[in-house]
Amino acid sequence: MTNELTFDQINHMQELFTGDRANEIAQTAATTNGIFKASENIRAIDDANFNFSIDIDSHKVTNQNQSGRCWMFACLNVIRFQLEKQYNIENFELSQNYLFFYDKLEKANYFYQNILNTANEPISSRDVQFLINSPQQDGGDWNLIISLVEKYGVVPIYEMNDSSCSVTSAELNTMLNRKLRRDAVELRQLVKDNATESTINDYIEKSLSEVYRLLSIALGTPPKTIDFTFRDKDKKYTSYHGLTPQQLYTDYIDIDVTDYVGLINVPAENMPFGKVYEVALSGNMVGGTPNRYLNIEMDELKQATIKQLKAGEPVWFGCDVLKHFDRQKGIMSHDLYKFEELFNMDFSMTKGDCFNYKESLPTHAMVIGGVNLVDDMPTKWKVENSWGEKIGDQGYCVMDDKWMEEFVFEVVVKKDYLTEDLKQALVTEPVELPFWNPMNPIA
Repeated sequence: MTNELTFDQINHMQELFTGDRANEIAQTAATTNGIFKASENIRAIDDANFNFSIDIDSHKVTNQNQSGRCWMFACLNVIRFQLEKQYNIENFELSQNYLFFYDKLEKANYFYQNILNTANEPISSRDVQFLINSPQQDGGDWNLIISLVEKYGVVPIYEMNDSSCSVTSAELNTMLNRKLRRDAVELRQLVKDNATESTINDYIEKSLSEVYRLLSIALGTPPKTIDFTFRDKDKKYTSYHGLTPQQLYTDYIDIDVTDYVGLINVPAENMPFGKVYEVALSGNMVGGTPNRYLNIEMDELKQATIKQLKAGEPVWFGCDVLKHFDRQKGIMSHDLYKFEELFNMDFSMTKGDCFNYKESLPTHAMVIGGVNLVDDMPTKWKVENSWGEKIGDQGYCVMDDKWMEEFVFEVVVKKDYLTEDLKQALVTEPVELPFWNPMNPIA
């Protein structure tokens, strides 16, 4: 049954609106200042000061510019934190463009292999449509960066600086996806024509070589050997020459990214706590680390985060940065905007419903570098973003604890900081989620 909207209904709506003076006041405020400014809560701003009882992170923030590389920036910020501490250095930056290059190349191969796996499905199938809708893009997650760092290592930013196409990635994505879609047509036709495995593999090898050429033209060519040089805080100069990127990571930086695990908080009936979840078609690399998460209670997630901060290590995390965030002030507060008061209506939803109905999703990755504890309970958190120094406090943000509860979906911590129960849950057989689950970072 469907009901047409009538003019009688519309006239009644208008009478209800004009009959309430509060609507006129709200209308004036919103039409003049915009919804967010009209509803901003000054009390929440006053409460969001940048003082924390545990504050371990203060190096110069990075800037991902107009690209979706936040997950990559956040991971490299965790790695460089360890490097700076280890060598007594200030503000040493690792190349995001280097891993960006190989992420694109690996995603191209991942796409080709999945096109082959689905080649006998109709073009209208849900799997095929998902693949060709976005053959590759900038997004990712912790396990995807693990795969890249383990295989390709890391390099200092002076060995491969950003290019115009990594700073603003839209043009590169347009051209690369055009290339990949064209190759998908050819691959599906080869399968349809019963081409030999050798013929198909030759085509993929040729196509990957062309992808490499495209990426090299747009991003620059990744170095095979690098020099690791720096001057520490005591002005002592040190130089290590002729290293491979893999050597720099494995032999010169005291961190193993495989020691860390992804914990999520998704309080939804269809994703019970205490289970490990793996998302189909969510990788970036054939043979890479599976994209897995252990779903736990928020209190457990917070305690693991606090343990790592107390041990002097920052924490990678994923959240819905689009919610209740004043970008210029760097304030992330659950009560920052009084939308319900402005519109006189109820917008409330549970976190689980927000997730399942895609009202709130993990959209951005950053680093937690501090926390304020009162009676050993968190009230607010220090956040290192990757949007440059012009936002917040020189690029750092403050996140109140209620915002964390509602809009933080994932943290990455060392296994050492998990309780024994969580360690045991971590090794259970994962439950596979479909590729359309909101935890898919490349959807």
